[in-house]
Amino acid sequence: MTDRKRKRRPPERERRAAAPTVGRAGPAEARLLRLARDLSALARSETAPERLLPAALERLADAWAPGAPLPRALWGAWLAARSDKTATLALAWAREQLRLGLQEILERARKAGQVRADLDAALLAWLLMAGCEAIALEPPGVGPERLRALLEAAGHAAPGS
Repeated sequence: MTDRKRKRRPPERERRAAAPTVGRAGPAEARLLRLARDLSALARSETAPERLLPAALERLADAWAPGAPLPRALWGAWLAARSDKTATLALAWAREQLRLGLQEILERARKAGQVRADLDAALLAWLLMAGCEAIALEPPGVGPERLRALLEAAGHAAPGS
């Protein structure tokens, strides 16, 4: 035996997993956060209350249109993150920022009587986001029809009504 001491390897229970690294946002997360910032800016803008919700849903519908980059990037990121809690939480947090931006718009539009008041704004934002996300699975060209349906479901009072 040599003079070197044998390095003792710690038992399995003493080994620690490497700390997860926090990196830059991936493409899907970055797109969600950019869209969330756009909605928050719209909520704080001088846009007339009757135009807030249509403008927000148009942005969301465009982002989720068939063939748009967001759906593919997000679905790929969700699949890749299935075994990575940090990545899953980052994507969920980015999506929640988007929902909060839409909620801000709904609350402002509600004060002006432009959306239904019988549903909590957080729940309505979640429902409208789900509807916009579903547009990615629709055939091309039906987006405007789905957008009208979402506005109607929100109880949006069209100008002049």
